[in-house]
Amino acid sequence: MATPLASDALGTAVLATVRHGFQSSKSLADRALAQISDAEWLHRPAPGANSAAVIVQHLAGNLRSRFTDFLTSDGEKPNRRRDQEFEEPATVASIAPLRAEWEAAWRVLFDLLDALQPADLLRPVTIRGEAHTVLAALQRQLTHYAYHTGQLVQLAKGLRGAAFQSLSIPRGQSEQFNRQMPQHI
Repeated sequence: MATPLASDALGTAVLATVRHGFQSSKSLADRALAQISDAEWLHRPAPGANSAAVIVQHLAGNLRSRFTDFLTSDGEKPNRRRDQEFEEPATVASIAPLRAEWEAAWRVLFDLLDALQPADLLRPVTIRGEAHTVLAALQRQLTHYAYHTGQLVQLAKGLRGAAFQSLSIPRGQSEQFNRQMPQHI
C-alpha cells in the first residue's frame, strides 16, 4: 500500500505531466497558427473540412465548457452551443477576437490545473452525464486536444508547403539533433 507521501508525490507528478501535455498541445497549435495569415485561418482544404478558425472556435468552446466549474458541474455546460462552434466565421475581422477567446479558454484550463491537488485526481466528475475520475477526464481532453492540434499543424503545413517551419526535428536532421543532445550514462 502506498504511503500518503508516496501517493502525494505520484499525484504531483501526474498533474505536472498532464500540465506539460496540455502546454505541449497549445504550443504546437500556437506555433502552427503563427505561420498562417488571418485570411488563411478561414481556408478550408476540402468541402466539409474545417478551417483553422473552426477548429480554434471548437477548442475554445470545449475548453470553457469542460473546465469552468470542473469539479462541481457537468463538463458539458447547458449554455454551450457546440454546433455553432463549427460554423465558419464570416470575415477575417473575426480572427482577432477569436485569438483572444482562444487564449482566455486556455487560461481557464491552466488556472484549474494550478488549483488541482493530488487528492483531486480520483474525485468524480461528469461529462455529458458520464462519470469520470478527474484523471480520466483530463486524459480524455488531452487526447481530444492532441487530435485537433494535429489538424491545425497539418493545415498550416498544407498552406505553407516548403516554407513551413518544422515544429519538431526537421526531416533529415535526426542525427544532427541527437549529437547535440546531452549524453546521459
